[in-house]
Amino acid sequence: MSRPDDGSTALTQLGQSVSAPSSPENAVLERVPTPYRDRRYMVRFTAPEFTSLCPITGQPDFAHIVIDYVPDQWIVESKSLKLFLTSFRNHGAFHEACSIQIASTLVDLLNPVWLRIGAYWYPRGGIPIDIFWQTGEAPKEVWIPAQDVPSYRGRG
Repeated sequence: MSRPDDGSTALTQLGQSVSAPSSPENAVLERVPTPYRDRRYMVRFTAPEFTSLCPITGQPDFAHIVIDYVPDQWIVESKSLKLFLTSFRNHGAFHEACSIQIASTLVDLLNPVWLRIGAYWYPRGGIPIDIFWQTGEAPKEVWIPAQDVPSYRGRG
């Protein structure tokens, strides 16, 4: 994962034909200045068809990922985020590692006021695994809606 070190907003992927990165480490996650530095608001990204690979068996794992964050100076450029998330399709890692890597990478890139991830993994072996993490308490002046992703119920 890389980005311009000088904080510039030179976007390299938006409006361009770009192949999916081969791994999260090769993905280029980009940011742009927030359009409302004087306001606090929440941004939500939902990836209901996220995929990665089990690091032991190589079998595909599927998740519904919800990322909520309150920007400070930067917002993530959405095409680069889509490509970053796509880069996990051939990446072998446990659910916990994928979920926290996504959140940590965004925190490192954006330095947001607040960020949380809800990673709702579909079952393999009969047990769904859900991963939740956030940077701290949500700002009180910002409306933070519930993620409202139902727990996996199978045939219930």
